[in-house]
Amino acid sequence: MKAKDIMEPVKETLTPETTLKEAVNRMRVARRGDGRVGVKGMIVLDNGKLAGIVSIKDILKAIIPSYMTLTELGEFTWDGMLEQMAKKVAGRKVEEIMTKDVITVSEDSPLMECADLVVKHGLHRLPVLDRDKKVVGMIYIRDLYQAIVQALFEKEDKR
Repeated sequence: MKAKDIMEPVKETLTPETTLKEAVNRMRVARRGDGRVGVKGMIVLDNGKLAGIVSIKDILKAIIPSYMTLTELGEFTWDGMLEQMAKKVAGRKVEEIMTKDVITVSEDSPLMECADLVVKHGLHRLPVLDRDKKVVGMIYIRDLYQAIVQALFEKEDKR
């Protein structure tokens, strides 16, 4: 099996100019398969070319001020802070927070290569590129798991 056999076509994307608030909304209502279920990460295209990817982790990093991770705050209160900080960063552009060095695979990559990249880099999704380096799909970690499940049960059924 190859990447193209299990990938989901990319139906919705962001641009570098998309605001964080709009990105969150589009991720919340994104289509997957036949329904709208939301996604935890979305491709960012700049004039049709892969510019980056935004995940929930990127959004959380944007909300948490950098000084918070460097300072021992002791009895500091966190109550209501997440909501307040989320509103402050709502207008930031996706290009400011996206992961720019995106690990990708080609449509013809073997599934073992995909699984290796997922494990080595702690990924939850892998963009799939065609021969022209255009994003054509996404492989989610659950897709790889389903391929493993299918392989295991097919083997048992043949006994």
